[in-house]
Amino acid sequence: MSRSAAPVGVRLGIVRGISYGMFGAPDGFVPEMRRLGGTLVRVYVYWSQVEPEPGRYDWTVVDAILGQLDPADEVWVTVCSSSPWATRHRTGFLPSSPADDPRRYERFVSDLVTRCRGRVDYWQCNNEPSNTGLLWAGTAADYVEQLTVFHRCVRGADPDATVVLGGCGYDVPSSPAGSPARKFFGHVVEHGRDAFDLFSVHLYGDPHDIPGQVESVRGMMRRHGYERPVVAGEYNGPTLFEFPAAQSVFQQTMMAAFAAQGPAAPGARPADATSDETPPEAPDRTTMRTLYARMAQLPPQLQMFMEDCPPELAAKRDRINCRQIVTRNVLALAAGVTRTVCWNLAPEIPGYRDRLNMMGFLFGKLALMDYDGTGLTRRHPTADTFSLLAACLDGTTHVRRIDVEGRPDLYAFEVSRAGRGPLHVLWAAGDAFTGEDEPGTPVDWPWPHPTAHGLDAFGTRVPVQRDGNAVRVRPSVTPLFLSADPEAVPRH
Repeated sequence: MSRSAAPVGVRLGIVRGISYGMFGAPDGFVPEMRRLGGTLVRVYVYWSQVEPEPGRYDWTVVDAILGQLDPADEVWVTVCSSSPWATRHRTGFLPSSPADDPRRYERFVSDLVTRCRGRVDYWQCNNEPSNTGLLWAGTAADYVEQLTVFHRCVRGADPDATVVLGGCGYDVPSSPAGSPARKFFGHVVEHGRDAFDLFSVHLYGDPHDIPGQVESVRGMMRRHGYERPVVAGEYNGPTLFEFPAAQSVFQQTMMAAFAAQGPAAPGARPADATSDETPPEAPDRTTMRTLYARMAQLPPQLQMFMEDCPPELAAKRDRINCRQIVTRNVLALAAGVTRTVCWNLAPEIPGYRDRLNMMGFLFGKLALMDYDGTGLTRRHPTADTFSLLAACLDGTTHVRRIDVEGRPDLYAFEVSRAGRGPLHVLWAAGDAFTGEDEPGTPVDWPWPHPTAHGLDAFGTRVPVQRDGNAVRVRPSVTPLFLSADPEAVPRH
């Protein structure tokens, strides 16, 4: 693939999660992705999984992935340099960190890519490295050095494979110029320009900010005289960051939890396994415990992210999520992004529940599926919307926005599909939480085709009225698919 050319066609992908095979035997998941209509698989592999001891390789996880693949699948592997013996920060999981010896890292990456040669399309060097401390224990310069080695190894072992820059997190395009996250990626983009083929950005926050987010990362590259195609390694929503009032309550509660713990006394030692002293609860868990204790008094926009929230709020969150599966993809595709990867497929441990886990609170409900016992068979409403969207976009070659004079709130897109009839996608801007309660404003939409069929993001048929070369539609916050032929609603 030419460095200046985006991957051919459009593919909707799904991330398995961040710890496949890390805390249990690697199970089957690619068939479930495929049944949802996903055509791109993204999965994480850790150095600690493949080479648990110096020179001893364990290919269990890698072979479990390869054994599930179909020739039609595209595969994206994020390789995390986490090791209990070979990296600066000793750990089998996260944060990843630079290798103690670049030659050992080079041998590991070369052997990994060689084993997967011809089966993996995209190789990514770590994830969100600007999220220092949590996901990367190193500097921007450290990351560039490791990325350069990674790129050389991938190219040497599989010249047809593509190298993806470690995901640019939401903290980069959403932060002001001069922020630590922007400075980190600014250094990477300037000094790592020859060590990657695709720039991966993670599209969270307000969906309507996506065109600006994509343009922002392109601008980072242009400032240094070059540009690489942009792909979306992650997206989904809603997240707490989209609701300022709810986020404020959450932040105040968290700050109080950290303040209550107080600074450690000089010379004090934390309690250990040999001590009778009970260690204090971590502030993040105290935060969650406090929120659950006063759940009924919290803003509904905050409650809906919590386990065991009122059913009507859980259903509302699901509906918002379904809408955003459609809007995020369509906006990204119209911005020239041809690969989008949904976060994420499902929990990675059957039956695991911990409502005091903050990451679960922030992102747990974004999963498309869940386990029923030990079988990955339970689909959330978003899985059905993803499947519907994948069917509607099958064969897509191009998506463009249609500007409507006098209606800046109207989002309208024309989808070109090889060998298929016309498809337009329409929705109106509105409040993510309350917008569904507002009636849409009627519009006479130009439609020169002899037939017209409407279908919303939930798979419900929507009547449309023809009037000559136009149809009367009522766009709302719920995306509407308008086509000349009835779109098939996938069944499972």
